[in-house]
Amino acid sequence: MLTGLSIPILFAVFGLAGAAVVLASIRATALADVIADRTKLGEAMAGGLVLGAATSLAGVVVSVDAALSGDASYAFSNAVGGIAAQTLFLAIADLLHKRANLEHAAAEPANLFQAVMLIILLSLPLCALSGPDVAYFGVHPVSIAMFVAYLAGVQLSSSVKENPMWRPVRTSDTRRDQPEDDDEPDRSVKGPALQFVGLVAIMGAGGWVISQAGGQFIERFSLSSSLVGSLITAVVTSLPEFVTTLVAVRRGALQLAVGGIIGGNTFDTLFLVAGDIAYRDGSIFHAVEGNDVYWLGTGLLMTAVLLAGLILRQREGPGRIGIESVLMMGIYATALTVEVSA
Repeated sequence: MLTGLSIPILFAVFGLAGAAVVLASIRATALADVIADRTKLGEAMAGGLVLGAATSLAGVVVSVDAALSGDASYAFSNAVGGIAAQTLFLAIADLLHKRANLEHAAAEPANLFQAVMLIILLSLPLCALSGPDVAYFGVHPVSIAMFVAYLAGVQLSSSVKENPMWRPVRTSDTRRDQPEDDDEPDRSVKGPALQFVGLVAIMGAGGWVISQAGGQFIERFSLSSSLVGSLITAVVTSLPEFVTTLVAVRRGALQLAVGGIIGGNTFDTLFLVAGDIAYRDGSIFHAVEGNDVYWLGTGLLMTAVLLAGLILRQREGPGRIGIESVLMMGIYATALTVEVSA
C-alpha cells in the first residue's frame, strides 16, 4: 500500500498513524477508569485487562502483519521491544509522580500477580528458543502453552482482586482505588463501552499503517528488522501505554497506571503467539536473530526489577524515585546501546 509513496509522505503517514493511535488512547484511558468503576472491576484489573489489551492492539497488528510477510525478526522484536519500552515508560512516570515512589503508592496485589504472570510468559519463549525446532501445522507447542497460561492467569488475577489473601500496608502515600464520585452509581456502562470499542478500532487501523511503514523503512534504508521492530515500531505502538500511564497518574489513578503497563505487557506476549500462527515457514521462535533474543531477556530482567520494586515499596529513592526505576532506565539504556552498535 505504501510502496509508491515518497520518503517525506511516508514519514508523514507514519507520524499521522502514530498520532491517531496516541490520541485515541488518551480518550480510552478516561473511559477505562469509568468502566472500572461502573463494573466494579477495579483500576488494577481494568488497567491490566481492558486498557492494557486495547492499547496493545496496534502492536499486535504490526507483529501479525510482519509475520505474514515472512519477517520473523520484525514480528518478534516488535513484541519484545514493546515490552521493554513500556516498562521504561513506568519508570518515567515515576519521575513525574512527585509525592512518593509510584510503585509504593500504587500498592495492589493484582499488579504483583500480573508481574509474576508476565515473567512466566516471557520465560516460555526462552524455553522454545533453546529447545528442539518443532512445529505442528506451523505452530510451536509453546505458543499453545502461552495462550493457555495467559487465560489461566487472567482468571487467577480476577481471583486475587476479588479475594486477596494478603493486603499491602497502608501509608500516608498509598493511593486507594476510589470509585468515581457519582450521584448515579447504577449508571449504564454501555455508552462508555461502545466508545471504547470505536477507539480500539482506530488504534488497530493505525497499527496496520505503522506496520506497513516499518516494512518500508527496512527495505528503503536497509535497516535490520530487529532495529526497526524493537526501536521504531515497538516504541511508536507503545506510545499509547506511555500516554495512558501519564494521564492515569495525573488523574490519580495510580493502580490503573501500573496495571495498564503490566497488563499491557502481559497481553503483548500474545503477540508472539499470534506471530507464530501467522508465520508460515515453521516456528517463529527458531527464525529470530540474536538481538531479538537479547530484547526478550531485557524485558524479562526489567519486569523482575519492577516486581522487586513493587514488593519492596521504597517510599523515596535517589531523585525522589524508586531504585527500581533507576535500574530499569539503566537496563534499557544498555540494551539500546547494544542494539545500535550491533
